[in-house]
Amino acid sequence: MAVFLTKESKILVQGMTGAEGVKHTRRMLAAGTEVVGGVNPRKAGQSVDFDDRSVPVFGSVREGMEATGADVSVLFVPPAFAKAAVTEAADAGIGLAVVITEGIPVHDAVAFTSYAKDKGTRIIGPNCPGLISPGQSNAGIIPADITKPGRIGLVSKSGTLTYQLMYELRNIGFSSCVGIGGDPVIGTTHIDCLQAFEDDPDTELVVLIGEIGGDAEERAAAYIREHVTKPVVGYVAGFTAPEGRTMGHAGAIVSGSSGTAQAKKEALEAVGVRVGSTPTETARLALEAIGG
Repeated sequence: MAVFLTKESKILVQGMTGAEGVKHTRRMLAAGTEVVGGVNPRKAGQSVDFDDRSVPVFGSVREGMEATGADVSVLFVPPAFAKAAVTEAADAGIGLAVVITEGIPVHDAVAFTSYAKDKGTRIIGPNCPGLISPGQSNAGIIPADITKPGRIGLVSKSGTLTYQLMYELRNIGFSSCVGIGGDPVIGTTHIDCLQAFEDDPDTELVVLIGEIGGDAEERAAAYIREHVTKPVVGYVAGFTAPEGRTMGHAGAIVSGSSGTAQAKKEALEAVGVRVGSTPTETARLALEAIGG
């Protein structure tokens, strides 16, 4: 089993013909992902040749969905065009839109995440590495060869820490790994993923990676207390971050006592989540919890 992304997922790549789109489409295809088309209105009717196949380019998301049955879109588009691209995907009725782009203005993210939700489209991101269900499908930029299918579900604000925990827990493996992004406004939250992993019969343990800024981890802790029966292990990045300075992600900023790593750690531990002091310790706690 997996959450949000399975081997049946059919993927369109908005911005496939650009440098980043080409590079990461090739990686997704090599991982076994069913990429069925790209979207670029200026290159509609053309195709892009990859290692062992040619992928058609469509003029719009709707055209690509009608021709291929696609149900997922991965977006590699510049920040200035991201709002229009997500809106187009939502208007076409895509079920899942994975917004890799970083540097999107907050007001644009507010607008398109709300619009997509109203249209029934799930947004992963923006400013995220995407998601992977190892051995099934890979939508985004997460390396596919550092882990294997298994029993752990992973939700993370940080792309780099996603990769590290995937590697450190590779002997157990993962049902799905979801990089939700670290911007102030995102489409899919820790809570959304916790609910999905709780409902997935093949996920036995959840690893939750947070970071300083905002109150997402505190809200996740409250949700865990009421709704999650599976063990959860956590890590919060940013214990040494100075007050008032943005660290890494646009949403990773501490103001006074709000949004500190210590406060998040305490909130999670209060509901039974074991929180590691380093990513490696977090992996060890996960191994202990799952009996690996």
